[in-house]
Amino acid sequence: MALRVLFIGGNGIISSASSTRVVARGDDLTLLNRGRSSTRPPIEGARHLTGDADDAASVAAAIGAETFDVVVNFRSFSPAQVERDLELFDGRCGQYVYISSASAYQKPVARLPITESTPLRNPFWQYSRDKIASEDLLVAAYRERDFPATIIRPSHTYDGTSVPLVGGWTAIERMRRGEPVIVQGDGTSLWTLTHTRDFAVAFTGLLGNDRAIGEAFHITSDEVLTWNQIGAALARAAGAEFRPVHVASEAIARELPEVGPGLLGDKAHSVIFDNRKVKSLVPEYTAVIPFWRGAHEIVEWHDADASRREVDAQLDAAFDRLVERYGA
Repeated sequence: MALRVLFIGGNGIISSASSTRVVARGDDLTLLNRGRSSTRPPIEGARHLTGDADDAASVAAAIGAETFDVVVNFRSFSPAQVERDLELFDGRCGQYVYISSASAYQKPVARLPITESTPLRNPFWQYSRDKIASEDLLVAAYRERDFPATIIRPSHTYDGTSVPLVGGWTAIERMRRGEPVIVQGDGTSLWTLTHTRDFAVAFTGLLGNDRAIGEAFHITSDEVLTWNQIGAALARAAGAEFRPVHVASEAIARELPEVGPGLLGDKAHSVIFDNRKVKSLVPEYTAVIPFWRGAHEIVEWHDADASRREVDAQLDAAFDRLVERYGA
């Protein structure tokens, strides 16, 4: 039986492949967003509503009196947004799925692999603390009034539009110019990258699944790479040489305060995830896209259009200062 599904968002890095998969399996998908994204093509076969996830009145006006089997909010970043969704969707959906973040897990990490029972605590990043506070509200609503919440914690999920290195595409252009790139720490900390198409298999398998209600799941690849390996894979895909300059994360955060919280609160730490919980409910889930293949997809997407290969001049200059200060 087809599900009536509402995605708030639905055309982003994490959500786009899931939207396509939901439509392909025959569900009735409605996407509610501002309709401004031009990075990815529209989701064919989905109904589109215009609304602003940051404005509760806008969302309420867009959906009217409709009810849904599943509601997923990909655009919720604060406890206040969750409180509004609790009021809006209580009694109007069979399952409410909240997109949290694996960065909410305890930092520094005390024990690997990370499981869903790993404590939630991140003193470095407000984004993660807001996700934790939002989860707390949903857990309380499930316990106290049976609100049908499911919590999903993606880790670093990517598609062709996103470069996972500090500096994004600017780092790739530096490689192609034969210049060094900045890598946090000594480059040997462990990281997990998950392609959005792999994520979509596990994620959509949880939608409409009664056993997922009241539960939290992370969804990641089982491939574990060092940051040196990630940089080298991107360099090979770009036809360039990988020349890393290793810099302490704290020093990068001082030079680039805009990336500091995400670096100190997430990417500076080794992460390995145990995915047995999600696989127990979605046994067909296996991440099959290795990052070396994803790296080629990233480079090919950017090379297909010159406007995508934008270099941030200020960031480039900051990298030069870090190389001068810490390079051999």
